[in-house]
Amino acid sequence: MNIFVQAKSRVSRFLAAFFRKRRTRIGIYGPPNAGKTTLANRIARDWTGEAVGPVSEIPHETRRAMRKQDVTITGNNGSSITIDIVDTPGVTTKIDYKEFLEYGVGKDEAVLRAREATEGVAEAMHWLREDIDGVIYMLDSTEDPFLQVNIMMIGIIESRKLPVIIAANKIDLPDATPQRIRSAFPQHPVISISCTDGKNIEELYEQMVYHFG
Repeated sequence: MNIFVQAKSRVSRFLAAFFRKRRTRIGIYGPPNAGKTTLANRIARDWTGEAVGPVSEIPHETRRAMRKQDVTITGNNGSSITIDIVDTPGVTTKIDYKEFLEYGVGKDEAVLRAREATEGVAEAMHWLREDIDGVIYMLDSTEDPFLQVNIMMIGIIESRKLPVIIAANKIDLPDATPQRIRSAFPQHPVISISCTDGKNIEELYEQMVYHFG
């Protein structure tokens, strides 16, 4: 009898694991140096007390997707979501090792970084095609949002019918113009934020609970 009980227990555990709903995976995408890792760190620290990864002024500091699991975000009305945050490398149409030389990186390391960054972009696109359930698309509000890479990425996200929130970052800077981003992508919610000083981050959390819940 014990054999049948044990077998039934194993089958029950297997079925429970098989049918368990996978956590929602939210990818943070955008061009290099838009503030993706800074946002990932802020979200993770605010809700788990831990960071996701290092940040740097050097482009492509994040060259591999990094994930923070089991982040529970609660809105003002008590609703909450539990998600995995996926911080992805900056997406761009071209990565040249000479970019890194401008920041004092040696040539050998620059070539290595460029290769890793290229591989990282491919990895980020794989995540987007296969494993991402929603996207925060980060843009630097001091830069032109009408770049080819942004149009392409938003198009890919839309083709997958993924919910997307566009974060217009760096509004703490004097030349920030988040209204240009709203004009560029009027079909999507745009939240003006500063990952540095935390301005409007609570509004972003509310939108995450609403759109990704």
